[in-house]
Amino acid sequence: MDLQLKDKLALVTGSTAGIGLAIGSSLAGEGATVIINGRSGRRIDDAIATIRQKHPQAELEAYAGDLSKADTVQRVAGRFAQVDILVNNLGSYEPKPFEAISDQDWQAIIETNFMSGVRLSRYYLLRMKAMNWGRIIFISSESAINIPVEMIHYGVTKTMQLALARGLAETTAGTGVTVNSVLAGPTRSEGVEQFLDQIAQSRGIEQSVVEKEFFETVRPGSLLKRFASTDEVASLVTFIASPLSAATNGAALRVDGGVIRSIF
Repeated sequence: MDLQLKDKLALVTGSTAGIGLAIGSSLAGEGATVIINGRSGRRIDDAIATIRQKHPQAELEAYAGDLSKADTVQRVAGRFAQVDILVNNLGSYEPKPFEAISDQDWQAIIETNFMSGVRLSRYYLLRMKAMNWGRIIFISSESAINIPVEMIHYGVTKTMQLALARGLAETTAGTGVTVNSVLAGPTRSEGVEQFLDQIAQSRGIEQSVVEKEFFETVRPGSLLKRFASTDEVASLVTFIASPLSAATNGAALRVDGGVIRSIF
């Protein structure tokens, strides 16, 4: 299937590893020019090399900077005045008891997971409307619905993303612009891979055993019964970024392995 992404410019925030890297690679493989973003030039260079191993002809740009910072958002907007596709993937998480989450912790995670998307969308959405075409996608999480007790602040920011995306979508009525959220479930990202490896080594068992136990005890409601691959998440995001998804707007789309049990 031709997703008609050639000549589209996409900015994927936090795209040097994990889901963000997989999204960048998938979009590039479909012909989009992709801006790879991370905090360091070395990480970006490594990510670009990884993408080019899979897609040698990939059209890639680099932007090093922490997009949780307002001044960095201003700088990236100055360099890339117009993008066709904005994927708000930048995010962080930290398991911590609610009573131990300080005001500073709350502010930091909101700046990263939520305000980065607010600022970038505020800039690019206006320009997408003027061009009468664009895609804004928020990479949320099943934690937006199933708030994890071990990191409530993370779950709250993911719920905030859903509300923001739906509100922005309402402003696009009658245009060629769409705004959607993608709710990823347990995914074998860089951080998860390290977690599984640490547990496996400490207990002298295989990673597969740790994964099986995780879905028996921590996420027993999963229908997939394994971690999704980052490519599986990226495939949905790439379709939503394409012109073929024009009828999907204001949606919260799940690639959660069936963890969320509600129908709607």
